[in-house]
Amino acid sequence: MTRRYEGKVAFITGAARGQGRAEAVRFAQEGANIIAIDACAEFASTAYAGATEADLAETVRLVEETGAKIAASKVDVRDFDALSAALAAGIEQFGRLDVVVANAGICSAALSWEITAEQWQETVDVNLTGVFHTAKAAVPHLIAQGEGGAMVFTSSVGGLKGIPFTGHYVATKHAITGLAKTMANELGAHRIRVNTVHPAGVASGMQPNDIGPLLEEYASTLAPIFMNSLPDYIIEPEEIAATVAWLCSDDAAKVTGAQIPIDMGNLNR
Repeated sequence: MTRRYEGKVAFITGAARGQGRAEAVRFAQEGANIIAIDACAEFASTAYAGATEADLAETVRLVEETGAKIAASKVDVRDFDALSAALAAGIEQFGRLDVVVANAGICSAALSWEITAEQWQETVDVNLTGVFHTAKAAVPHLIAQGEGGAMVFTSSVGGLKGIPFTGHYVATKHAITGLAKTMANELGAHRIRVNTVHPAGVASGMQPNDIGPLLEEYASTLAPIFMNSLPDYIIEPEEIAATVAWLCSDDAAKVTGAQIPIDMGNLNR
């Protein structure tokens, strides 16, 4: 495997499993040292099990297996002070920062007008404010370092179109897409690139299991929205990680403010 990140450092949120773990391993395989955080907690609004400290420990094991180093912490992206401290400690340990992947997120399902206030707030706090916190903590380090850098926010096909039953999730994913486009303009002078990736369904463990009854009830009218052009229904986290690794590399040096679909053609339907 090409080692495009030899001597570089990547900061990844939501790294205990799924896309975050795959991204940590991919960057490590390509030579980067990793700063990783994850809340390792259950969320009140989700119908799937949260990541655990054991999951984060497995990410550490897999990264170290590549020969790379990793500083991993149990930190919630909603806690700006803790996130900032973990990032600063990792930069002190490894000496620099080159890549930021704001990946942490949650998802649940309900008709838009039936989303509870608590459900809405938790989704906004994790998916939107958490990304803002990640960027806010990282950007001053990248600017001070003076060597450019790359940030990727994990959005969704729901950041580019309306996905039924996930209005709160879709709102946050549209919002971080707009934030990335704005930051790409603001940070271009510093050669810091900011992009979003837009996966469709990913085998990440973050499945809104409460969506099933809604899909059945509205299948006759809304099913086509979930269909893909390719004869696939799920994406492996490693496939997302490969695209993110390209997007943060010099191979994509002129790509910023872009929305990169990894969606099996879902947005083409």
